[in-house]
Amino acid sequence: MTAGNTMTEDLRLTSRKSFLLQEVQPALLGLMDGSVSTLAPIFAAAGLTGRPLSAFFVGLAASLGAAISMGLSEALSDDGTVTGRGRPLRRGIITGVATGIGGMLHTLPFLIPDLRLALDVAYAVVACELTAIAFIRFRFMGGKLLPTIVQVVIGGAIVFAVGVWLGRIGAS
Repeated sequence: MTAGNTMTEDLRLTSRKSFLLQEVQPALLGLMDGSVSTLAPIFAAAGLTGRPLSAFFVGLAASLGAAISMGLSEALSDDGTVTGRGRPLRRGIITGVATGIGGMLHTLPFLIPDLRLALDVAYAVVACELTAIAFIRFRFMGGKLLPTIVQVVIGGAIVFAVGVWLGRIGAS
């Protein structure tokens, strides 16, 4: 291998590492947080009120609040000079937007006026979200696909179960 080829390979690895640290990791962090952290409030609200629109507004508030919080947290966590994680504002925006998207995807079904149908659609969306997050994590962060899916789905299932449980006991 020539010195030119080695430098090209080093640049490619550095570029991939930067992409992972500065874009994929903040986006994955946001998607995971938005998808998982909003499950409990949305499904608890659906169970407590029996009104899809109430669950929608709780999901909207949780998604926007989480997006702002996560975006600020990521932007303020470090300036990127020590860790190589890139510009804080860019990372914060990526994380915040991804958090909002992650929370809103399973919130949107609650615009459906029929609670049973809204819940069924939201369940399917949650399953798709968690599978997509696991695949993104597998694709960019490595590891084996099945254990990655199991890890992400178990974490999401625990939070989801807490929301459903609280919605049921509160409505009793």
